[in-house]
Amino acid sequence: MIHLNDRQIDELIDLEQAIPALDDAFRQLGRGEAAVQRRVRTEANGVKLSTLGAVVPGAEVAGAKVYTTIAGKFNFSIVLFSTSDGSLLATLDANALTRLRTAATTAIAVRALARPAATSAAIFGTGVQGAAHAHALARFTTLQSLHIVGLEGSDALAAELNARYGARGFSAQASQAQEAVAQADVIVTATRATGPLFDGHAVKPGALIAAIGSSLPTTRELDDATLARAARIVVELREQAREEAGDLVQAAPGIVDWTAVVELGDVLEGKAAGRERDEDVIVYKAVGIGLQDVALAGLAYRTYLASR
Repeated sequence: MIHLNDRQIDELIDLEQAIPALDDAFRQLGRGEAAVQRRVRTEANGVKLSTLGAVVPGAEVAGAKVYTTIAGKFNFSIVLFSTSDGSLLATLDANALTRLRTAATTAIAVRALARPAATSAAIFGTGVQGAAHAHALARFTTLQSLHIVGLEGSDALAAELNARYGARGFSAQASQAQEAVAQADVIVTATRATGPLFDGHAVKPGALIAAIGSSLPTTRELDDATLARAARIVVELREQAREEAGDLVQAAPGIVDWTAVVELGDVLEGKAAGRERDEDVIVYKAVGIGLQDVALAGLAYRTYLASR
């Protein structure tokens, strides 16, 4: 039986392969050809066990990601099955996949939801997800400049991005929150903050805000002013967002109209409107769903077989 560890997965796939695989998976979901199992969390004595999964027939896989959370630290694994005969195909470490799938999906959302003339971005967070998103924005979108806001490591991340992508005209710099928000066409929040990171009144008309840091109903990165300005709120899976998206769950009554919240797969498939006007403020709120994990696990498995 095959087991793929994080090191192997990093060698097998990267953002270049992950983005089209996830785009296809979300389109399958939008067409009703895939199904998602919402996250279930179980906790005792400070140990949390979480499970989320998906059936993705177009990729010929089904599976579940299972992970523990202890003292704020995560360990992820995936069990992958065939949709052809139900057989167990592989188990995979999923720390690398979790980092990869979140940044790849945000790149898809930016392509679909940012205004066409967008050139500047701001990112809050310099940890694993912040760095992954910074590289995704630099490599796989048309954005040309990035303001980095973090408690530490902003200068180092900016230097890394400039060294790697500067030759193609991309530039990054460490910034303060107010300056970054005021200039950004795209704002990504990838932090462990428990409360809003900036004043939504300062957001530029036409901006896209991608909030990916919180997957708990008790924490948020966006304030009510940001949500009140949103012409459209886009999520991965509406049912799961209603349970987990603290940014939306904690909003004051009347600010979030859940009947108007749309799913990313429906936007990609043209079944729901994303951006309609250049001046619209759009919010993409992500919590992470099993579709992403299973689709990329299937990609890693297929790539491994092809490399043997």
